[in-house]
Amino acid sequence: MSKKQFQTEVNQLLHLIIHSLYSHKEIFLRELVSNSSDALDKLKFLTLTDESYKGVDFDPRVDIEFDEKERILTVSDSGIGMNETDLEENLGTIAKSGTKSFLNSLTGDAKKDSNLIGQFGVGFYSAFMVADKIEVTTKKAGENEAWKWTSDGKGEFEIEPAERDGHGTTIKMYLNEEGHEYTNRWSVESIIKKYSNHVSFPIYLHYEAVNMEGEGDDKKEVRENRIEQINAASAIWKQSKNDLKEEDYLEFYRQIAHEVDEPLHYIHTNAEGTLDYSTLFYIPGKAPFDMFRADYRPGVKLYVKRVFITDDEKELLPSYLRFVKGVIDSEDLPLNVSREILQQNRVMAKIKSSSVKKILGELETLKNKEREKYNSFWKEFGIPVKEGLYQDFENREKLLELVMYKSSKAEGYTTLAEYVERMGEGQNAIYYVTGEKESVLRNSPLLEMYRKKDVEVLILDDEIDEIVVSGIPKYKDYDLKSVNRSDAAEDLKSEDDKEREKNVEPLVKKIKEKLGDRVKDVVASTRLSDSPSCIVADENDPTVKMHNLMKAMGQGANIPDFKPILEINPDHEIVKKLEGSSDDSLLEDVSNLLLEQAMLVEGVEIKDPTEFVGRLNRVMAKAI
Repeated sequence: MSKKQFQTEVNQLLHLIIHSLYSHKEIFLRELVSNSSDALDKLKFLTLTDESYKGVDFDPRVDIEFDEKERILTVSDSGIGMNETDLEENLGTIAKSGTKSFLNSLTGDAKKDSNLIGQFGVGFYSAFMVADKIEVTTKKAGENEAWKWTSDGKGEFEIEPAERDGHGTTIKMYLNEEGHEYTNRWSVESIIKKYSNHVSFPIYLHYEAVNMEGEGDDKKEVRENRIEQINAASAIWKQSKNDLKEEDYLEFYRQIAHEVDEPLHYIHTNAEGTLDYSTLFYIPGKAPFDMFRADYRPGVKLYVKRVFITDDEKELLPSYLRFVKGVIDSEDLPLNVSREILQQNRVMAKIKSSSVKKILGELETLKNKEREKYNSFWKEFGIPVKEGLYQDFENREKLLELVMYKSSKAEGYTTLAEYVERMGEGQNAIYYVTGEKESVLRNSPLLEMYRKKDVEVLILDDEIDEIVVSGIPKYKDYDLKSVNRSDAAEDLKSEDDKEREKNVEPLVKKIKEKLGDRVKDVVASTRLSDSPSCIVADENDPTVKMHNLMKAMGQGANIPDFKPILEINPDHEIVKKLEGSSDDSLLEDVSNLLLEQAMLVEGVEIKDPTEFVGRLNRVMAKAI
């Protein structure tokens, strides 16, 4: 027997778990039972699909025992088990790259961090919150040797040969003072019912029952060892909705999502006919920590005839629904379905298509009937749903009814349908502005004309908005028009606007000469009322936001510098004074300042700040 050192990340992990999650330490039992269930799932699958495991005895169960006097709690299963290599890899190192991110993801909020434990797959280590020492005795199915892993969680572990009847794993915890509360029937049973009631294998609690027998002076205490199944062990998704209570759904959610909080909504479907399948989907109340990571962990498990197949397949639902948790169980797929077959299988494609439509339909109902709840959903998951607009052409019309945006007129979020309802007579387009900060966009000069004409503008301040909305030319019969572009104001021009443009043409020509190739064009503006100038993009060019996004994605070398169209306000005092000035140097300085201040407002970098300051100083000196 030799002592081995934990991987550095494990030491850090243990320290953080023990000290950060203390107030939610009961989750250790949830995690150990979840690991046992996974081990049973793996062995069940192999006994049905792998010839070398067909002869393995499979009597699936989880057993929990406690010794109050000695302060010992034991969790045992008859699952796949581990050999020496498995023990070292699973309990001595952090093999998954995503798991290392756990160390950087802890928030300091015990409730939130207790959920991360299971999501990262490091739940075993949570047992050190309640134990001074842990022994793991295990034998891998199909192998003859058993092994024992021992550690006090303080930097080292030992692995040695052991004895065990049958395959599976036994975790023996020598509880510390704080873990003593988990050596009684009520405590263990309540935790199992809270988190693991619908684990699909039986969980048995071993305990000593105390009864009084006899009467009067002959009355005596009789102790009897009992074993009782304490969970429902049912595939909840296969049951009729009429036979289930709200608490059943909540218990199962806590089990599969490793959550303490309740879900925002759940969707249960049992389909029979051409396809025979069941689904149970949950929409969490909060976004998962890895929602915007490329290596996000899928939330949906696939079963075939109640046999667990995989929880690591990102194709079960489209990526824009990656926040959905739950189960898909098909009666029509083969048990030995591979990832490659799964991605090309017609049955799976139909289940996926039907599931997406069902989820989107439920969200539509939520939006129409429980708007406050839907608003909560949108704050957490609006960005991935917007991704669906350019990923899922089949469901684009449904998604267009679900998306919501901030507005220059309405409080909170508004849908496209609600915008259309508020449109004034004669308006035939939906106007929107894109940028990085809501406060900046609301005060942008680009909105001045729209405010003056009482035209609503949608505020699109999510980074993804620019990419998505450019691919959506219409909503129903209405064009979507970006006020960041030169052509957006054309259909709102009056005859007076056109006359004002004509009057300022000589000055526009002079300004354009002074600015040269810094701009694509200079025009008189009909959209400005308070500001002297603004910049917009040509209708065929990327907007400022799109330009910045392309640079951020490393495409800066492939795209030319942003050349805006400068619009000047013919009615502004600065422009009027410039019309009457014969000072050529002043015209050059002010022309550049009109461009540069408009660029600053729109978040465009000024390449030479020194020149900008010099011009500003010269103009101020003449004004004093």
